[in-house]
Amino acid sequence: MFDPTAYENIKVVIEGEIYDRDLSGEIIVIDRNDWINAAKLSRKYEISFTKKGYESDLLSAMMTIEAGLENLSAELLESVNAKQLAGCRVNISFSLHHKNEMVVFKEVLKGLEEIWGRDRAIVQTALLDPLGDKSTIKNHVQVSFNRLVYEEQIDDLSEMVDYMIASLEKIKKIIE
Repeated sequence: MFDPTAYENIKVVIEGEIYDRDLSGEIIVIDRNDWINAAKLSRKYEISFTKKGYESDLLSAMMTIEAGLENLSAELLESVNAKQLAGCRVNISFSLHHKNEMVVFKEVLKGLEEIWGRDRAIVQTALLDPLGDKSTIKNHVQVSFNRLVYEEQIDDLSEMVDYMIASLEKIKKIIE
């Protein structure tokens, strides 16, 4: 019998958790991508959503999971030394438009640290159209865990979706 890898199991749990919330009306799924890179033998899954009543082009959240050849081989070969690689990377990001004011960046960072903790790497990247309206900026915020997520931590992923929704709510209050 085929035994799915940690990547597949984690992907199914994430997808189920997010689509259950979409069906209940709590959130709205706005995009999904599922890639397999045959040249590098890697996989990547992204799913984006926003809160009901929010404009998706102004504020959204995305969860990404990735597994490379080293993760797959560690799991399939089942060597004791390789078990530490038998997982996948999970990243959380938020896309938002807001006023081009330094205080907004600081408040977003502070708000996300309250939810995700200070031990997470939170990086903001601002995009500005130099010939357009400079009072509004597009901000991409990445929350990284700097470690692999393993199948044993699968229950934590449901909690991550709760944190993502809380983050959207916090960011919405900041940028209004």
